[in-house]
Amino acid sequence: MSDRPAGPRPPHARTTEMGVRYAIVPMPGLSLETVARHSGLHPDLIRRFVALGLVDAGRDASGRLEFAPTAPAVLARVQRLRTGLCLNYASLGLVLDLLDRISLLEAALRRGGMRSDLPPWT
Repeated sequence: MSDRPAGPRPPHARTTEMGVRYAIVPMPGLSLETVARHSGLHPDLIRRFVALGLVDAGRDASGRLEFAPTAPAVLARVQRLRTGLCLNYASLGLVLDLLDRISLLEAALRRGGMRSDLPPWT
């Protein structure tokens, strides 16, 4: 006898190794105006950051920029680096990539059971 519930599997449903089922619900994207309001940045500056690859954005069905819910936090990080370290736009991308790489390496060290003397990034 299977512990899987009877009936058809709903679309966009996944089953974990433990047999728990959950539905994948797409998160709605944030508009440029919403991101600008939450981040306190001008929409033109956000468009520039998108063009430079400092923040990811997609396009909705009508071609407008659409952002992940984490975009305001990413933009705050960009602004902190830009003003706190007086970095230009070209160096911001490099610094963000290096910080992301450090976070991945620290996470891999924690998962591998190795001890890291470095403090975790927050």
